Amino acid sequence: MSATLLIDDDRAFSTVAAATLQREGFPVDLAHSLQQAKTAAAEKGYDFVVLDRRLPDGDGLDWLPELRAAQPRAVIVMVTAHGDVASAVEAMRRGATDYLVKPIELPDLVLKARRAADEVRLKARLEFVEGRLSGRRALIPPKSKVMQEVLGALERIAKGSPRSPVLLLGETGTGKEALAWHLHRTSFGEAAPFIQVNCAALPEAMAESELFGHEKGAFTDAKAQKQGLVELAQGGTLFLDEVGELSAVLQAKLLTFLDGGRFRRLGGAAEQTSTARVVAATNRDLEARVREGTFREDLWFRLSVFRLAVPPLRERREDVESLATGLLARIAADQGRRAVPRLTPAALSRLAAYRFPGNVRELSNILERASVFEGTDELTLDWLITSRDAPGAKGFVVPEVQPLDEVERRYAKWALEQLGGRRMDTAKALGISHPTFAKLVKDDGAPG
Repeated sequence: MSATLLIDDDRAFSTVAAATLQREGFPVDLAHSLQQAKTAAAEKGYDFVVLDRRLPDGDGLDWLPELRAAQPRAVIVMVTAHGDVASAVEAMRRGATDYLVKPIELPDLVLKARRAADEVRLKARLEFVEGRLSGRRALIPPKSKVMQEVLGALERIAKGSPRSPVLLLGETGTGKEALAWHLHRTSFGEAAPFIQVNCAALPEAMAESELFGHEKGAFTDAKAQKQGLVELAQGGTLFLDEVGELSAVLQAKLLTFLDGGRFRRLGGAAEQTSTARVVAATNRDLEARVREGTFREDLWFRLSVFRLAVPPLRERREDVESLATGLLARIAADQGRRAVPRLTPAALSRLAAYRFPGNVRELSNILERASVFEGTDELTLDWLITSRDAPGAKGFVVPEVQPLDEVERRYAKWALEQLGGRRMDTAKALGISHPTFAKLVKDDGAPG
């Protein structure tokens, strides 16, 4: 559901309007002044913003261009006084998507929110299509401040130092490849070569030849000269995923290349050059490997000219909904579906409680499974049990052999704890009726 920011100094109206939107499944943040609105817009991304013009500390119309810059993807609706057509026209000129006239009718507000949600889904689908046409999928814009800072840093690197190495650190599945492609596209454009290699998958005997090429006769099967990936990435990006898995020999050769863009093909005497930028990524602790002596310290320093930590999804939960929206658009296109599935409020609650050990990749897998097995346009994710992913959570364990009805009662209580005491949701997740569930936990004082 679309995140909404409602900016109005009329607290009575704001409270009623927020309650109405939330009943329709739209999470709402309230701001009663320009300063509160500015703080909210700086900390979070919104799909739908309702901005009143008359606020106690300023004119919303004057702030509108700044709001548009801070929330470039948002549907912004300006609220104007009855009959103030000039303000409405000026608001559209300054970046508003639409306008409402006071007094606001709640059905009209709900209709605007629904249209905003539809527009968000449409934009996600268009971005997916554009990504497919370009041969790669566009990065889904983040809402979390921490990921916006990572993107901002990448864009500054692209403009200020387009050939310097970049090292992306983070858990598996956080989106390091997507960030590397974004940096490449921002630096050189989509037409430049983007060569990707998983260092852990390089056959040890052929790794040097794969990266740096070889001359004819360099080894038994070398029937002709071959360009390596470093050479093929000339004028673009060489993305070395799992760089911590490179052998000591390749670490030395990579260091030579990073120091001056020079390398030699295997079996060759002539020095070659390439302007390819190296973007490396790893989920390993390279500093620990340096201390262990399995990774060269000088290579670590050379790769770390620009070092960015990509946070796990559990530390940027504001991104879950927008990622899910974009991923569902991609999944629908891949599956040939005419409509993009939507997540119910209950499904979003389940995702919000999920710890995502596999990060964005796991979110994509969850949504793909739901799209296939649920097969509807509204996905509930009833089957998603969040126990193993809740912070500090432990799996359900029966310490000894017990009667089956006692095991069922214990399991029902455990599932209720994992789903935050939400009895209806727990009963649904367990596939039983609420009365049956109530009987199972009748001795339990957990809140419903």
